[in-house]
Amino acid sequence: MSLLTHFDQPVVEAQYAFRRILKALSEPGVQVTLPHSTGWQPLNPATTSILLTLADQETPLYLDSQIASEGVQHNLRFHTGAPLTADLATACFAVLGNELTEVQLATCPPGNELSPEQSVTVIIQVDSLNQGTPLRLHGPGIEQNRIVSPQLPQPLMNYLLMNHPLINRQLMNHPLNRPAVFPAGLDFLLTCGEHLMALPRTTHVEVC
Repeated sequence: MSLLTHFDQPVVEAQYAFRRILKALSEPGVQVTLPHSTGWQPLNPATTSILLTLADQETPLYLDSQIASEGVQHNLRFHTGAPLTADLATACFAVLGNELTEVQLATCPPGNELSPEQSVTVIIQVDSLNQGTPLRLHGPGIEQNRIVSPQLPQPLMNYLLMNHPLINRQLMNHPLNRPAVFPAGLDFLLTCGEHLMALPRTTHVEVC
């Protein structure tokens, strides 16, 4: 099993990537570029950069079956030391593809009022950050509102819109319940190529 490329300058590039990830989380909907030009297929470069920066021996990592190749698992263990888990409920980070399911999202722990840090950070690889349904974002880090159009899988769209006042949850009959009480909730990192867009738990999402 061959080892794949790490950061060329691990300390410098990891620090830079960390600052870019923080920028994305603090300014929801803003696209940032991360420093890993190749990616470990089927991980795209941005997802690879995020995991090299944030994952370590104390952050159990869940990989969707369409992403969890032997090469990816081997390199994540070697470069990050992160333990891999098949149980979403025990993960700190989860990497999902665009074929994610409602069951997967419903299984992701959102933390609770006393321990919000027990939520899982969900990294989702999407086909585009610019060619999807236009969405209006409100919340901390956004002046008035921000319009974005990531190409989101339908289960994620349903999940994000659960708090919209025009949606009747009973009529929709979805098993999902996006936590409405801060500080509990899921933070989503959307990646495509070398680019990242974040939709943290504090961001309200509605269709334009």
